[in-house]
Amino acid sequence: MFLQRLEARSEISAQEREAVLSLNGQPQKVAAHRDFVRLGEELEDSCLIVDGLVARFSQLEDGSRQIVSLHVPGDMVDLYSLMLPKAPSPLQALTNVTIIKVPHRLLRELAFDHRGLASAFWRDCVVDGAIVAQWLVNVGRRNARGRIAHLICELAVRYAQIGALTHGRFPFPITQEQLGDALGLTSVHVNRSIKTLREDGLITVTRGTATILDWAGLVSVAEFNPAYLHLPISLGENGLAAVRQVR
Repeated sequence: MFLQRLEARSEISAQEREAVLSLNGQPQKVAAHRDFVRLGEELEDSCLIVDGLVARFSQLEDGSRQIVSLHVPGDMVDLYSLMLPKAPSPLQALTNVTIIKVPHRLLRELAFDHRGLASAFWRDCVVDGAIVAQWLVNVGRRNARGRIAHLICELAVRYAQIGALTHGRFPFPITQEQLGDALGLTSVHVNRSIKTLREDGLITVTRGTATILDWAGLVSVAEFNPAYLHLPISLGENGLAAVRQVR
């Protein structure tokens, strides 16, 4: 899935593809609600998500947290640590998660030997930054309905890119409290907003799964433009078409 993510935004040669697939790493299971990268920790590996949902967050002195990004399978969640090994923000498993810890040494060798992969790694980190910037706009300027709608649209497209969107349905294993931490809302506000989106016939959310019932309507509420995800038109269109099938 990491190779698929790179190829979605970069031209990867057959030789570079084989080099990525030959990477060795250490699989690790992480229990839900556990921090597996801590603030300021010196990292020697980057973590590839195999399954589950991961949050990057910031924490205040009183213990309150703000989730600043979500990461899905196929994300090399801290690839930037190749250049900045001291973790600037913690990572938490929101669900039971499987990761593969890939040593920085191997990734550096890969980037040194293959210029195309070095560019792909750089581009991947830039996209992560673009997503965080869009989240800032989401929290700062959109109302509660718009914030939730935008997050659901983003996750739908990202899950579509890894083949995990079927008839508008994709994994959504996130609690209302966690949504509040990601969107700057109380759990009560999150609950009311999801209820109104459901009553308007836009989405349903049940048992860790979100289903989009009206893609065009949800996009309108969210003012969603997927350009910041920097996915090629073919992948983006395929993802949106998969959502539109349920209308």
